[in-house]
Amino acid sequence: MTTATTSKTQQPRVVSSPEWLKARKELLRKEKEFTRLRDELNRQRREMPWEKVDKQYVFDGPNGKESLADLFGERHQLIIYHFMLGPGWKEGCPSCSYLADHFDGMIPHLAHRDTTFAVISHATLPEIQAFQKRMGWNFKWLSASANDFNFDYHVSFTKDQQAKGKVDYNYDQIEFPSEEAPGLSVFYMSDAGEVFHTYSTYARGLDILLGTYNFLDHTAKGRDEDGLAHTMAWVRHHDKYDDGYKVDAKQPYTQPAKIHDCCSEKESA
Repeated sequence: MTTATTSKTQQPRVVSSPEWLKARKELLRKEKEFTRLRDELNRQRREMPWEKVDKQYVFDGPNGKESLADLFGERHQLIIYHFMLGPGWKEGCPSCSYLADHFDGMIPHLAHRDTTFAVISHATLPEIQAFQKRMGWNFKWLSASANDFNFDYHVSFTKDQQAKGKVDYNYDQIEFPSEEAPGLSVFYMSDAGEVFHTYSTYARGLDILLGTYNFLDHTAKGRDEDGLAHTMAWVRHHDKYDDGYKVDAKQPYTQPAKIHDCCSEKESA
């Protein structure tokens, strides 16, 4: 199978076993320091204030209409991944799909820590289900096409918002190359049935969720993304990798085509 190379690996010094062990122990010291810093950051995240969710959101899902409160099931915590799949899109975002390939295996484990997991997109439910079937995923995936959920959590943008040049994303006003954006939002339900928003993260804040990246970080070449115009330009839907797989280092991020765009291309061909 052809593999993608985006940068030339510079081979470090080759040393004796004692020298290698000395270097490894020094790096281990730094790794442990990083781990302690991450533990402290996680502690501070848990101490973040909450905001009560008074707005009623109703989603279209595989079990019919479900409110945000319904999604908790019998558990107190709910994690929602905001998947980039917009109305009329031919397929979901490759980067979100890369992340979604990690979801199914973790759901039973989350359930036993009082946590429910769900995915929500702005596309309609039939569009979601068609793409989900193609990709072979089983996680619960719902549509927010009939409510303001995606707009309120700043992962969908109106044409007017985009026309201004910058949108409200990742707690800032930035330029964004798509009408949909990725994110993760976390909620808590009290015993009285009150729902609270406890945390949301976007952009590189989602990095830690990518198990494949974390494995690659342990290799000699790492993520091998230096020189790419779009960091994740190498990522494909898992059913699109083949023996002719190559990476265009100059390829910027492009939003997945819409179905009517594909039809127009066929008609003009």
